[in-house]
Amino acid sequence: MEERDRSAGEYFVQRRVLDEVRLDEVAQKGTWATKPTMGERMKESLRCSVPRLKHTALSWIPVLSWLPRYSVRENAIGDLISGCSVGIMHLPQGMAYALLASLRPVFGLYTSLYPVLVYFIFGTSRHISIGTFAVISIMIGSVTERLGPDTDFMVNGTNGTGSVDLDARDGFRVQIACSLTVLTGIFQILLGVVRFGFVVTYLSEPLVRGYTTASACHVCVSQLKYLFGVTPARFTGPLALIYIIAATVITHFCGLTSKYSVDVVGEIPSGLKAPRAPDATLFSQVIGDAFAVAIVGYAINISLGKTFALKHGYKVDSNQELVALGLSNTVGGFFQCYSVTSSLSRSLVQESTGGKTQVAGLISSIIVLVTVLKIGSLFSDLPKAVLSTIVFVNLKGMFKQFTDVPLLWKTNKVDLLVWVVTFISTILLNLDLGLAVSIGFSMLTVIFRTQLPRYSILGHISGTDLYLDTETYKEAKEIPGIKIFRSSSTIFYTNAEMYLEALQEKSGIEIGKLLTAKKKQDAKLKREQKKAKNEANKQIKAASHLPGSKLSKTTAERKVSAVQKGHRRGDVVLSSQTETCTNERVNWAYQHDAAVKDLYEAKAPHHSEEAEGRPHGSATHSVILDVSTTSFVDTVAVKTLKNIFRDFGEIDLDVYLAGCQACVVEQLETAGFFSESLPKSRLFVSVHDAVLHIFKTLGRMDFVVDVSCSTQM
Repeated sequence: MEERDRSAGEYFVQRRVLDEVRLDEVAQKGTWATKPTMGERMKESLRCSVPRLKHTALSWIPVLSWLPRYSVRENAIGDLISGCSVGIMHLPQGMAYALLASLRPVFGLYTSLYPVLVYFIFGTSRHISIGTFAVISIMIGSVTERLGPDTDFMVNGTNGTGSVDLDARDGFRVQIACSLTVLTGIFQILLGVVRFGFVVTYLSEPLVRGYTTASACHVCVSQLKYLFGVTPARFTGPLALIYIIAATVITHFCGLTSKYSVDVVGEIPSGLKAPRAPDATLFSQVIGDAFAVAIVGYAINISLGKTFALKHGYKVDSNQELVALGLSNTVGGFFQCYSVTSSLSRSLVQESTGGKTQVAGLISSIIVLVTVLKIGSLFSDLPKAVLSTIVFVNLKGMFKQFTDVPLLWKTNKVDLLVWVVTFISTILLNLDLGLAVSIGFSMLTVIFRTQLPRYSILGHISGTDLYLDTETYKEAKEIPGIKIFRSSSTIFYTNAEMYLEALQEKSGIEIGKLLTAKKKQDAKLKREQKKAKNEANKQIKAASHLPGSKLSKTTAERKVSAVQKGHRRGDVVLSSQTETCTNERVNWAYQHDAAVKDLYEAKAPHHSEEAEGRPHGSATHSVILDVSTTSFVDTVAVKTLKNIFRDFGEIDLDVYLAGCQACVVEQLETAGFFSESLPKSRLFVSVHDAVLHIFKTLGRMDFVVDVSCSTQM
């Protein structure tokens, strides 16, 4: 193998044609990097040493790795300013978002305190701000209102005419929120421990943005009652958004309220409450909601974390983030907090005001703690309408996501469809059902994309070793006699049958019809042979009674022998009374047009003995399957490829594979794909290697493939 530079933008390579067998020899394929066995991995994982213990501790508790190296001179001022700014934002947002969760405002302050401290210890992002978030709050609120409706706490009346026991209702809703939060944290911890952080990759960006936009609409509608000072009936389930809107409009504009006093936050008790175990009996009723909150919360958290990590040049551990978020929720649930995630608005403030580490989060927690302990009572007369206005302002960024629609229309229609379906399903079916429908639809788009790959016939670009789609590139010309077929996706059980159908359609080789025609031709050959043999036998008998019978008998015997040989070669042998035989080749393959036929015959005036018996002239004699896009094969794909080799071989067409990745070759070997009739020499490194091999076999090295030694780059 030789390679040398010729000039800038050009290269020259001279090497042998490489099939899979020769590649193993040249590249010295072997098991150089042996993988440890299961027993060895278990033994290694159970082995304890000081360095290993230190590494485990630092990976599970990241604060131990960065806090001892904290630079006061470089980071303290920025973290202090950032922490104060974020802490001030926590106060109104925490109280406002607690209303979204159908809880009293003070529980929003608790949620802005404990989880932030836990994330400070276990988190890996330096810039995100953990705490209350509108989307998660509205998801919690939908569960608390569903399991703790007002009608279950009516007193001093019947048929809904009495008042609501607010203390009992709010206390039960806190239990629901805490149980849901603890279960959410358990899910996140378990997913993180089993290294399942990649699960969030199934939530595409269009899905997340469409879902959060629809959630913002739910948030806005939920705040109308506070903004207009009305108390409409509550609705849950599908179409709940429409019923809320209608009830609020009717109640406000028809003057159905009997008093116009301003609704305020109310008492905010000073001090912290002792931890309390959640009500485990509620777990069975909120398990589905907990998993949905766990996934959505983690998706928002990791997307923000990776965004800031990429901007500032550090790495966020996706699995550790799951554990950190899970611990924040689990510990917070014991202290009467509800589920948390990172907030875009607070995270942007924390980063833009100079925050460098999670010390900023620690400082913001101190500000919230002081508020809860000493100055919480100052917010008791704060109107809820003001908190609603704060919510509306903080949703501005989410509503800007409507600009995704024209952008996706120009760039990717499938992603636009995912965005629109997610938005509509979440608006109409509520947050939980909407998320399930959105994920299901997103998975369907992936399935349809793999089910509908692009199939191409490749042509050769003159003067290069490139083979490109003939429908896309004008200069890509098919090589007469060779069909080069490629699929844009992996071949596996869902599209294997479609792959075979597309191969026949694109190449023009209808294997079923050709096999049927071959069987008919074989039957015809047998009849002709039998007829000719019977006639020859009659002539032998007749010649034995005539003068010169020895010569006549010899001639007849030659005819019988010729009939037998012709049948073995696949020739049609015809006999007549004048003792003349006519041989006619049977063309089983696809016929090119007349122009290509003339070119083929002009450039291929002769062929070698190895090509004897193959269709020639305008016939397709070889098929190359470019499988360079295939990353794995299953049993259905292996069976399909075997059938292609077998069926095409029966009609005298040679099939080759090109561009097989090493992992695919190993899977083919394991599946028993190779045999004496289908050796590894049918696999080639590239399409060009396969083409050169074919023409070497046919003795036509000067045929069509006009590749210069110097390839222009």
